[in-house]
Amino acid sequence: MTLLILGLVLFLGTHAFSMARGPRGRIVARIGEGRYKLGYTALSALGLVLIGVGFHDYRMSGYIPVWNPPVWTRHLALLLVLFAFISLAAAYLPGHIRARAKHPMLLAVKIWATAHLLANGDLGSMLLFGGFLAWAVAARISAKRRALAPGAVAAQHGGAAAPHGWRNDILAVAIGTVAWFVFSRYLHYPVIGVPVWPGQA
Repeated sequence: MTLLILGLVLFLGTHAFSMARGPRGRIVARIGEGRYKLGYTALSALGLVLIGVGFHDYRMSGYIPVWNPPVWTRHLALLLVLFAFISLAAAYLPGHIRARAKHPMLLAVKIWATAHLLANGDLGSMLLFGGFLAWAVAARISAKRRALAPGAVAAQHGGAAAPHGWRNDILAVAIGTVAWFVFSRYLHYPVIGVPVWPGQA
């Protein structure tokens, strides 16, 4: 549990710090953009490694049940994660989905975290997925405030032109669905150690 918490503090703390534009700007001015990004990437990567190792160790030897979610929450979670994959794909494909979501990557994290909170009733999962959900919500609020800040209002209302056609949206749905199926059906159990596809042991 200690490694999991340390990893969450490191990874989410690093990302949360990037939302503090004043302190971030002062550090960038002091050490330079390149060094800041290098340090940011290194700390984020270390945090992810600690989260992965810590969560694995927790599930193997320190699992702490809090409540027992009903079976239907697992099926709902599987469906919700499909929308998370589609939203994630839309982040890289400008279209109607990305325009409506505004920040599709953050939306994907919120859906993914909520789905896993519904399907897991142990303390470690609550810390892991609850932490990511809290960060994604805070990041969305921060992005909205920056967009509404003086000097950004005109740019926001000027915005990008509305997307033409549905090609990228169809691609986002197709890519997201295929990625969701492959990961859920064939990779989630070998990589995460938890079967999620109906009928898997």
